[in-house]
Amino acid sequence: LKNHIESSLGKISSHFDKVIDADVVLDVQKQRHIAEVNLNANGVRIHSKEDSADMYTSVDAAIAKLDRQVLKYKKRINRHKPRNAKEARLYNHIVFEPGHENGTSNGVEEETPKHREVTHESLTMKPMLLDEAVMQLELANDLFLVFVNVETSQLNVLYKHKRGTLGVIEPQF
Repeated sequence: LKNHIESSLGKISSHFDKVIDADVVLDVQKQRHIAEVNLNANGVRIHSKEDSADMYTSVDAAIAKLDRQVLKYKKRINRHKPRNAKEARLYNHIVFEPGHENGTSNGVEEETPKHREVTHESLTMKPMLLDEAVMQLELANDLFLVFVNVETSQLNVLYKHKRGTLGVIEPQF
């Protein structure tokens, strides 16, 4: 099974200049065999998940879905205009962690929640057009995407509404 997955992913990795990593999660739940594949390549994250009664069938279906998504991505990339030097410059970003205040008010210590879980995630901020961000959000199958808009050079957030439409948050300073 491992050799089958590696050979299938080898065919997909030929589409990219560099593949950072590919995570494959195999799971069995009663009669369902689930294969989930996450591919990180050239700054793009692509996800596919399939299930069936046989693990090999699930893996083949997930890889086929991943291949379709990769070809769709490559087709969109080829339609875009190349960026000029201003748009291709490097952007620096800083992740701020929230500060902890140990102050008291009127001699009474403030109650803090005992179980608080904060997840930190570092992102490489690739400047992109809105169309590219929409494509990236569809490929990643996430609820939102934070990106630097090439046209405005500002940080934007693209998100999915519950009814299936997309929204963009553009900061006004």
